[in-house]
Amino acid sequence: MRSMSQFGNDLYTGKTSFPFVSRRRLWFLIAAILVLGSALVPLFRPIQFSIEFTGGSQFTVSGVTAPVDQSLATDAVHSVVPEATTKVVTIGEDAVRVQTDQMTDAESREVSAALAEAYDVPESEVSYAFIGPSWGADVTRQSLWGLAIFLALTAIILALYFRTWKMSLSAIIGLVDVLIITIGIYALFGFEISPAAVIGFLTILSYALYDTTVVFDKIRENTSEDGEVSGRTFGESVNLAVNQTLVRSINTTVVAILPTGAILFIGIVWAGAQTLTDLSLSIFVGTIVAAYSTIFVAAPLYSLLRENEPAIKTRDTRVEAARELAGTPA
Repeated sequence: MRSMSQFGNDLYTGKTSFPFVSRRRLWFLIAAILVLGSALVPLFRPIQFSIEFTGGSQFTVSGVTAPVDQSLATDAVHSVVPEATTKVVTIGEDAVRVQTDQMTDAESREVSAALAEAYDVPESEVSYAFIGPSWGADVTRQSLWGLAIFLALTAIILALYFRTWKMSLSAIIGLVDVLIITIGIYALFGFEISPAAVIGFLTILSYALYDTTVVFDKIRENTSEDGEVSGRTFGESVNLAVNQTLVRSINTTVVAILPTGAILFIGIVWAGAQTLTDLSLSIFVGTIVAAYSTIFVAAPLYSLLRENEPAIKTRDTRVEAARELAGTPA
């Protein structure tokens, strides 16, 4: 059985090769299904946004006697506002956080008193805050602006760095693919999108950009070295570059998801670390999706965009003709 180092060496030399480019129609079909499925998920299971986006009232009850009964909080809120929508989360071992629809000051005071009575704690142990709709709308707007600016700057910088808009376009499509699928997974499993999750999404886009840039740098190196004496077609040079960086991409992904997974586990076990959980969850999911997108979407797409250029078509035709003449298989 080959070691990982031997496997990586075989990939680098071309002795072992996976057909990422030659089977791109299959990968694109799978990617299209994933993107379309992710886009349709919110129609059947709406995306859950945190209170920072939707607005509402939040109550925190401290000093609760364990074990914490979450139903007491729901009953207390409904005793004041029967139609209120509630979300109850246990924080640590002795606290409860209750999020509801937007309430008036009078309703908030009554709910605070009802929660204190339900959990048999002084009213001073119950704190509440109000997040208005305008603040939530501002958070949403700033998040969308941040995403748009990130993608625009990424497109410009990549186009200048690689000196071709086609690499930039391929990378941006790969990033959008990562974002849509990650959000689709959030909606499918009912994960809540919070400001911390949005930060995680932007972090993941940065990671995906880094991974794509490394692969594209190797692609540029291979294709620029081909010249007129290359025995490879353009698509084969792109495929070789993806295989040469495959082990590195796998290692980087594993190294990234292990600590993120550990942080996610800690955030879930130590209930109440909501920001930690949201941030690590988005990074954990997005890291895996980003690794897939670079290999199966961005690189094959770049090859597709370049193969019909006259100079490349001429060189590929020459390479294929030389093979036929020499009786060498593709």
